[in-house]
Amino acid sequence: MPMTDPLVNAGWLKDHIAAPDIRVVDATVLAPWDDRSGTARQMYEAAHIPGAVYFDIDDIADKDTDLPHMLPDPVRFSAKVRKLGLGDGNRIIVYDANRFLASARVWWMFRPMGHAEVFVLDGGLDAWLQAGGKAEDMPPVPVERHFTPRLRADLIRDAKQMLRAVTDGRELILDARARDRFTGETPEPRPELPSGHIPGSRCLPYGELCTDAGAMKSADEIRAVFSALGISPADVRITTCGSGVTAAILALALARIGYGDVAVYDGSWAEWSRNPKHPVATGAE
Repeated sequence: MPMTDPLVNAGWLKDHIAAPDIRVVDATVLAPWDDRSGTARQMYEAAHIPGAVYFDIDDIADKDTDLPHMLPDPVRFSAKVRKLGLGDGNRIIVYDANRFLASARVWWMFRPMGHAEVFVLDGGLDAWLQAGGKAEDMPPVPVERHFTPRLRADLIRDAKQMLRAVTDGRELILDARARDRFTGETPEPRPELPSGHIPGSRCLPYGELCTDAGAMKSADEIRAVFSALGISPADVRITTCGSGVTAAILALALARIGYGDVAVYDGSWAEWSRNPKHPVATGAE
């Protein structure tokens, strides 16, 4: 039967991890504010779900731009993922060790490339361990697998498209950053960037869609979050954030409640705000 929820739980993964079509991917990154020692790759090498390969969003990225971890072209993407043993016919389960950073991003990256059978482990590595799953430090030996990219441009927005969206006001843009960054009251983590937001966008900090335990809220709870903000999820067309990572968490939550065709502005605030021709708004709206 088709899987309609983009998230799976640890119990499901324990039951299916040995299936021949299942591939598990560790997408952990460390945010600038994360005070854990070492690197994300070192964390992966020390303990990961058995058989999981490491997906580095800064390596599987567009190398022709100085913007962080931009989606690469289909040729580079397919060349990289097939060496990880990820390809046609696989059901890919992505997890991380820090509350969807960046499992949601990797989930989203596969979808514009036309790979629909990709899911996120709800609660990540912590949920796996709490469910009795084992972790290992043995490096996997992936078997290269062909990956056929089928680009879905409707799931990606660039700066020109965003400028048109702002001008005509027809597409609701949802920003995943903290409210004080959105309003411009707090400086951006990238000190060279101004504070504020894309005019006409609305703010929904991604943490409001997660539980205290680091899982994603249920479909009913997600709908309640949108209702409390006075936003119809059916109206959301684009998500954005600081650099395209937490925007994917909003897209994942929307997919959980049946709105799977929301686009992500890949460059997000890192791209938008550094162009002096782009308008910047401050305040709550």
